[in-house]
Amino acid sequence: NTLVDTDLATGWTEQEAFLGKAQKRVLTGLKHIDEARPFQRLGIDSDTGGEFINWLLYTFCQDNAIAFTRGRPGKKNDNPYVEQKNWTHVRKIVGYHRYDTQEQVNLLNDLYRHELRLYENFFQPVMKLMKKHREGGRQHRVYDTPQTPYQRVLASPYVSETKKQEFRVLYTTLNPAALRRKIELKLQTL
Repeated sequence: NTLVDTDLATGWTEQEAFLGKAQKRVLTGLKHIDEARPFQRLGIDSDTGGEFINWLLYTFCQDNAIAFTRGRPGKKNDNPYVEQKNWTHVRKIVGYHRYDTQEQVNLLNDLYRHELRLYENFFQPVMKLMKKHREGGRQHRVYDTPQTPYQRVLASPYVSETKKQEFRVLYTTLNPAALRRKIELKLQTL
């Protein structure tokens, strides 16, 4: 299973793989993701699965002053940002294969925590829907200018200047073609 965590304001996405949907594994995955995020978590808006709706996660949110909400049962479009990332950041890259050994999970997490994280967040632009309106029988959508999550983080007033400077330095060292080659190599190994 892959836990996908997407920030609504910036589109910054982190992933964590683990075997099974046990509550403790989900919580451990969230903690790993929180260590890698460039900003503090303010809330969790999960689906209605038992891996999220439980006392362990509820207590974690209460102890860390994190708002906790959930989508409506059977309405997967309640979390469209994450559902979109499930396709672009997991299924499109890794596919629908079943990985069931700890070695495979470790390799998948290595990919998620390093090359894929950098490639998707620093080089893949995200369009955000600003508004939509209906004219007659047609739906018109207005999007903002496509920006990468990295660019949105730099523009955010909620991220510290120290963290922004760390990201600027990191960005100068990245090569998207080299990242893509490493991603392909790890996927072949997987």
